[in-house]
This record gives sequence, C-alpha cells and structure tokens, in this order.
Amino acid sequence: MLYTSLLIIHVLAVILWIGGLAFIATVIFPMVYQAQGVHQKVLLFQRVEQGYSVISKWLVNIAGLTGVWILYKKFGFGILLQNRGIGIVIMLIVWILYTLLTMLQRPVFAKLFAEAENIDIEQMFRLVHALYWAVLAVSFLAVAGGIWFGHGQEAYGARYVQ
Repeated sequence: MLYTSLLIIHVLAVILWIGGLAFIATVIFPMVYQAQGVHQKVLLFQRVEQGYSVISKWLVNIAGLTGVWILYKKFGFGILLQNRGIGIVIMLIVWILYTLLTMLQRPVFAKLFAEAENIDIEQMFRLVHALYWAVLAVSFLAVAGGIWFGHGQEAYGARYVQ
C-alpha cells in the first residue's frame, strides 16, 4: 500500500512538473513574443515564471523524495550500478539537473532581467525559450527511461511475440 501511494504521488508530481514546463514552452512564450514592448514582455514572463517556480520547486522535491524512497524500497540502490538500472540513472540525472536549475533560477533571471532596457530582449527570450525546450526534451527522456525501467521487457521477465 505504501509503495502504491508513493508511486501515485511520484507520477502526479512528475506530470504536473513536466506539464508546467510544456505549458510555458508552448503557450506562454508565444504570448510573450506577441506582447507589445519590452516592459510588457518582461512583466508577463516574470509573473508566470515566478508563480511556476514556486510550484515546480515543490514538485521537484516531492518527485525526488518519493523517487528515492520507491527506489530504495523496491530495488535498493545497488541497481544503479547495473545495466538494467540505466532508466533510473537517467531519471536521477534529470532530477539533479532540474534541481540545480531551480536553485540557480532566481539569480540567473535576476541578472538577465536586471538591465532589460540595455539588452536585446527578443534574443534573450529566444535563448530562455530554447532552454525550456531543452529541459522539456530531457524530461521526456527521463519519462522514457522510467517507462523502460518499470515496464520494459526485463522488468517482469516477459517475452513478447514479434
């Protein structure tokens, strides 16, 4: 029962986390590009990003804690050193990278937006947008790794008819 509850919480946290990234990359950035004037673009992005950053920090922590607990309870940490643990390693790497990004996000964005009048705001937003797509792509890789690990052919010793 504990394992199932942790798995549900873990998957929901990951869905909300990646869904937020996808929403910002696919909906908010196009809105930012269409906004009139540098001031409006910066304000729109900052409002959304500040709201999402609080939520994403919670989600990343929840996903990390439940993921480590699930890993320990079901397999132990030794699986990380085995070939069949590559999916988990991918998820851990993505989680570590995203945790670092969330920790460094405020100082980086403060520096980027400190002198918005003196920078090419369109180029800066294209760079940040590309970063969002990169993080989203790596997040999808982590999801694929989790599916491969949890439901792949080796997970249950299943044999598939080809």
